[in-house]
Amino acid sequence: QVQLMESGGGLVQPGGSLNLSCAITGTNDKIYLWGWYRQIRGKQREVVAYIRSDTATHYADFVKGRFAISRDGAKNTVDLQMNNLNPEDTAVYYCAAVDGRFNWGQGIQVTVSS
Repeated sequence: QVQLMESGGGLVQPGGSLNLSCAITGTNDKIYLWGWYRQIRGKQREVVAYIRSDTATHYADFVKGRFAISRDGAKNTVDLQMNNLNPEDTAVYYCAAVDGRFNWGQGIQVTVSS
Protein backbone atom coordinates (compact mmCIF):
# COMPACT_ATOMS: atom_id res chain seq x y z
CA GLN A 1 0.00 0.00 0.00
CA VAL A 2 1.27 3.42 -0.94
CA GLN A 3 1.36 6.20 1.64
CA LEU A 4 1.99 9.85 0.87
CA MET A 5 2.84 12.70 3.20
CA GLU A 6 2.98 16.34 2.17
CA SER A 7 5.12 19.01 3.79
CA GLY A 8 6.18 22.58 3.16
CA GLY A 9 2.87 24.40 3.16
CA GLY A 10 1.99 27.49 5.13
CA LEU A 11 1.40 31.20 4.84
CA VAL A 12 3.22 33.27 2.25
CA GLN A 13 2.83 36.80 0.96
CA PRO A 14 1.76 37.49 -2.62
CA GLY A 15 4.72 37.18 -4.93
CA GLY A 16 6.42 34.77 -2.59
CA SER A 17 7.53 31.17 -3.03
CA LEU A 18 6.98 27.84 -1.36
CA ASN A 19 8.31 24.37 -2.02
CA LEU A 20 5.93 21.52 -1.32
CA SER A 21 7.41 18.09 -0.86
CA CYS A 22 5.71 14.70 -0.90
CA ALA A 23 7.34 11.68 0.70
CA ILE A 24 6.12 8.36 -0.70
CA THR A 25 6.44 5.11 1.22
CA GLY A 26 5.12 1.62 0.86
CA THR A 27 4.86 -0.46 -2.32
CA ASN A 28 5.58 1.97 -5.10
CA ASP A 29 7.24 0.04 -7.94
CA LYS A 30 4.04 0.17 -10.00
CA ILE A 31 3.54 3.92 -9.78
CA TYR A 32 3.57 5.54 -13.22
CA LEU A 33 2.34 9.02 -12.43
CA TRP A 34 3.01 11.44 -9.58
CA GLY A 35 1.06 14.61 -9.26
CA TRP A 36 -0.01 17.63 -7.29
CA TYR A 37 -3.64 18.65 -7.06
CA ARG A 38 -5.39 21.37 -5.17
CA GLN A 39 -8.81 22.13 -3.83
CA ILE A 40 -9.90 25.70 -3.38
CA ARG A 41 -12.61 26.11 -0.79
CA GLY A 42 -16.00 25.55 -2.36
CA LYS A 43 -14.56 24.14 -5.57
CA GLN A 44 -13.65 20.74 -6.92
CA ARG A 45 -10.18 19.29 -6.69
CA GLU A 46 -8.12 20.16 -9.75
CA VAL A 47 -4.83 19.09 -11.20
CA VAL A 48 -1.89 21.44 -10.72
CA ALA A 49 0.92 19.44 -12.27
CA TYR A 50 2.01 15.87 -12.81
CA ILE A 51 5.03 13.95 -13.94
CA ARG A 52 4.98 10.54 -15.59
CA SER A 53 7.40 7.67 -15.39
CA ASP A 54 8.79 8.69 -18.79
CA THR A 55 9.58 12.09 -17.18
CA ALA A 56 6.98 13.96 -19.25
CA THR A 57 5.33 16.75 -17.30
CA HIS A 58 2.00 18.51 -17.50
CA TYR A 59 0.97 21.80 -15.94
CA ALA A 60 -2.38 23.45 -15.54
CA ASP A 61 -2.60 26.68 -17.51
CA PHE A 62 -2.93 28.74 -14.37
CA VAL A 63 0.52 27.68 -13.09
CA LYS A 64 2.59 27.55 -16.25
CA GLY A 65 5.80 29.45 -15.84
CA ARG A 66 5.33 29.75 -12.07
CA PHE A 67 5.38 26.20 -10.71
CA ALA A 68 7.74 23.32 -11.36
CA ILE A 69 7.27 19.67 -10.48
CA SER A 70 10.20 17.32 -9.93
CA ARG A 71 10.73 13.80 -8.71
CA ASP A 72 13.64 12.18 -6.91
CA GLY A 73 13.45 8.45 -7.47
CA ALA A 74 16.19 7.67 -5.01
CA LYS A 75 14.47 9.55 -2.20
CA ASN A 76 10.93 8.68 -3.34
CA THR A 77 9.87 12.29 -3.17
CA VAL A 78 7.95 14.58 -5.47
CA ASP A 79 8.35 18.32 -5.08
CA LEU A 80 6.35 21.27 -6.31
CA GLN A 81 8.27 24.52 -6.42
CA MET A 82 5.78 27.37 -6.43
CA ASN A 83 6.91 30.86 -7.35
CA ASN A 84 5.13 34.17 -7.77
CA LEU A 85 2.22 32.99 -5.70
CA ASN A 86 -1.00 34.96 -5.67
CA PRO A 87 -4.07 34.85 -3.41
CA GLU A 88 -5.91 32.72 -5.97
CA ASP A 89 -3.40 29.95 -5.26
CA THR A 90 -4.74 29.62 -1.72
CA ALA A 91 -5.95 26.03 -1.40
CA VAL A 92 -5.32 22.66 0.14
CA TYR A 93 -2.67 20.94 -1.95
CA TYR A 94 -2.66 17.17 -2.33
CA CYS A 95 0.03 14.83 -3.51
CA ALA A 96 -1.06 11.83 -5.58
CA ALA A 97 0.61 8.70 -6.90
CA VAL A 98 -1.12 6.55 -9.50
CA ASP A 99 -0.48 2.82 -9.75
CA GLY A 100 -3.76 1.95 -11.40
CA ARG A 101 -5.61 3.82 -8.72
CA PHE A 102 -5.14 7.22 -7.20
CA ASN A 103 -3.34 7.22 -3.87
CA TRP A 104 -3.68 10.50 -2.00
CA GLY A 105 -1.89 12.31 0.73
CA GLN A 106 -3.86 14.05 3.47
CA GLY A 107 -3.33 17.46 1.97
CA ILE A 108 -1.57 20.56 3.16
CA GLN A 109 -2.80 24.13 3.41
CA VAL A 110 -1.20 26.88 1.35
CA THR A 111 -2.38 30.39 2.11
CA VAL A 112 -1.27 33.38 0.07
CA SER A 113 -2.12 36.59 1.84
CA SER A 114 -0.61 39.88 2.90
